[in-house]
Amino acid sequence: MKLVTFRNSAGQARPGVLLGGDRVFDIAAATARDGGGDVLGDMLAVIAAGRAGLERIARLMAGGETIALGEVTLLAPLPRPTQIRDCGNYEKHVRQAIAAAMQLRARATPDPEATLEKFRAAGLFEIPPVWFEQPLYYKGNPMSVVGPDADVIRPRAAKLMDYELELAVVIGGPARDLTPENALDAVFGYTIFNDFSARDLQSRETQFRFGPAKGKDFDTGNAIGPCIVTVDEIADPEALTMIARVNGDERVRTTSGGGQHSIAGTIAYISQDETLHPGDLIAMGTVGDGCGYESLTFLDDGDVVELEIEGIGVLRNRLVGHGN
Repeated sequence: MKLVTFRNSAGQARPGVLLGGDRVFDIAAATARDGGGDVLGDMLAVIAAGRAGLERIARLMAGGETIALGEVTLLAPLPRPTQIRDCGNYEKHVRQAIAAAMQLRARATPDPEATLEKFRAAGLFEIPPVWFEQPLYYKGNPMSVVGPDADVIRPRAAKLMDYELELAVVIGGPARDLTPENALDAVFGYTIFNDFSARDLQSRETQFRFGPAKGKDFDTGNAIGPCIVTVDEIADPEALTMIARVNGDERVRTTSGGGQHSIAGTIAYISQDETLHPGDLIAMGTVGDGCGYESLTFLDDGDVVELEIEGIGVLRNRLVGHGN
């Protein structure tokens, strides 16, 4: 199933199933009528209902009414993730992003070339060994999520805005102390994650060796969508074609495979001594060349970013200036 959250003509946010690309099945309305269990009134309820909930929805869809897609507005399929974790799993991206960060820092000094040489001599261009040894991630803000075709508002202090092409896992859970062998059993589905970033702010603040703060933590900064595709429709989540476009210009075409740590291994590691809950979102990291940072190419106000992942769809967002 391709699960969405939509706003209907009455202004109500509802979970639904996208059918054929142009119709939506209203899960909340159908489960309120059938009397066969709890009303599944939002996406978290759908996820928490698990396989039995999906089977119930499938039965109701057989004779249920649908709504034209043009009559509703798609929101983020998971408007309020229980938690957001964003990993860094692709070596090409990590290497190029580190080099870009060093260049940005050097540009702020009186002698950028001399500063770059000092950075190289100090080993600052190298990936720390721990990255190869275990999955690494930061926790994002689940309250700052937007969906497809939503505007992303540039933070007032940001000059260098960027997008990130990422595959994300939605956890069904609850699950704890998983292994790489059973970790995928905890996955409910997959979606697209665009971790919009203010690279100038990020480059400055991460000199303190904390994770990103205001470089990524701002309203509208986490775009998710257009849907959550349930696991039964994704045969191999590490073999999906991934594409990024800016204003229709293709910036990268790659695949979801090739991460330093597998999806299963990453989920297993995160679950050690920590319960993963229904609705947790784990992004696998930006693919190589999957953002502008790597080439020091940034977004202008009005630019439209489209991220596409095979089997999931297209997540489209426009960057706008603060106050627009």
